[in-house]
Amino acid sequence: MTVAEELPETPETAEEEPIKQRKNGLYPGVSDELAENMKSGWADTELRDLQPIPQAAETAARRAALSARFPGERLVIPAGNLKVRSNDTDYPFRASVEYAYLTGNQTEDGVLVLEPRGEGHEATIYLLPRSNRENGEFWLDGQGELWVGRRHSLTEAEQLYGIPASDVRELPGRLREATGPVRVVRGHDAGIEAALTDKVTAERDEELRVFLSEMRLVKDDFEIGELQKAVDSTVRGFEDVVKVLDKAEATSERYIEGTFFLRARVEGNDVGYGTIAAAGPHACTLHWVRNDGPVRSGDLLLLDAGVETHTYYTADVTRTLPVNGRFDAIQKKIYDAVYEAQEAGIAAVRPGAKYRDFHDAAQRVLAERLVEWGLVEGPVERVLELGLQRRWTLHGTGHMLGMDVHDCAAARTETYVEGTLEPGMVLTVEPGLYFQADDLTVPEEYRGIGVRIEDDILVTEDGNRNLSAALPRRSDEVEAWMAALKG
Repeated sequence: MTVAEELPETPETAEEEPIKQRKNGLYPGVSDELAENMKSGWADTELRDLQPIPQAAETAARRAALSARFPGERLVIPAGNLKVRSNDTDYPFRASVEYAYLTGNQTEDGVLVLEPRGEGHEATIYLLPRSNRENGEFWLDGQGELWVGRRHSLTEAEQLYGIPASDVRELPGRLREATGPVRVVRGHDAGIEAALTDKVTAERDEELRVFLSEMRLVKDDFEIGELQKAVDSTVRGFEDVVKVLDKAEATSERYIEGTFFLRARVEGNDVGYGTIAAAGPHACTLHWVRNDGPVRSGDLLLLDAGVETHTYYTADVTRTLPVNGRFDAIQKKIYDAVYEAQEAGIAAVRPGAKYRDFHDAAQRVLAERLVEWGLVEGPVERVLELGLQRRWTLHGTGHMLGMDVHDCAAARTETYVEGTLEPGMVLTVEPGLYFQADDLTVPEEYRGIGVRIEDDILVTEDGNRNLSAALPRRSDEVEAWMAALKG
């Protein structure tokens, strides 16, 4: 019998599917002699004396807060599974934010379970153990460690994350047998949800998701440090782009996207979202991520990009840059209006202020300029009341920032958009003006110009701190900065 025909036991069943072989692989099976040979002759690679991850104290505190909110209930938070990109290739895995926030772990198929014990909960992190060497999984399976890399053993995981670890393949059976109230974070692991299908309700699960989202509204010191790292790398990425604008002119927006991506992958985990490298009229498309257009001297480049750290915290910064290094008169007029609006928005960010205040402050400035330029009939109060400025401002002036670029999205409206700013919150301030190329209501020289300026702002005890202040914003400073980088 070959290994491909064997049906070894697993913790869940007496039988398991044979290790999958490629339909058109060059080796249709494995001889008994080779199978036996591959079982032995390997050094002990167990990692000992591992130190806990840097955020272990923070993740423990977060689990304690979660435990206090849902006493006596079993809480299930999955990392998620690999997603197929095409045929037998998968997208790069990114664990669910809820799971990573509570554990610091980022591996696929992981699940955090908080079991009610006495006055609190006992946490267990369920993970895949190291690849099985007895049945050949480690070298025959597409997810075996000789194909995709070594996994941590369960013992190693316990040392790293400070949580008892168990084999995740045992978890569905345990959950099916569980009694008492249960909540699960939905949308990440269909197998785990199926095991709980008769034990949970959508309403109760949504309460769990909302609470976990609202927990992230105020960042702890570790998170603020990670966000600053993300921003600092992003600043260097913007500098990289300015230095190669001549190469982008010779190719396309893709050169800009690729240049920034290199910085993100060298210094971080990835980009935090699809880079917007929008030159010329593409800047008027808010989420232009095709990045396949020309880069021309005399046009503006709107670059909206952010590095994501290895712990999943992302920056979100936008600069609108003259490709040739100098704004012309109309570009500068529009750019300076957006800058003035951003200044007003940032000034409104402080503890005790309403979340909406920075948006309202920025929109007022933009509305004033649109009335002043004769593009919309005043007075300004009328424009704002009817939202007439939105033809050219389009979007809100910012959002919360953290492990998601649009962080805390599941939070209740009354605690987010209608809430009050507190020290430790981090948000973007990003007003913009966009004059579409086919907009006949504006002078021809405005058409095709899009400007956005975006910075990442930390609410402090006495006001705010611009985490991305290292990147110039004022038009004359932008020109000087670009000239210095170009030598």
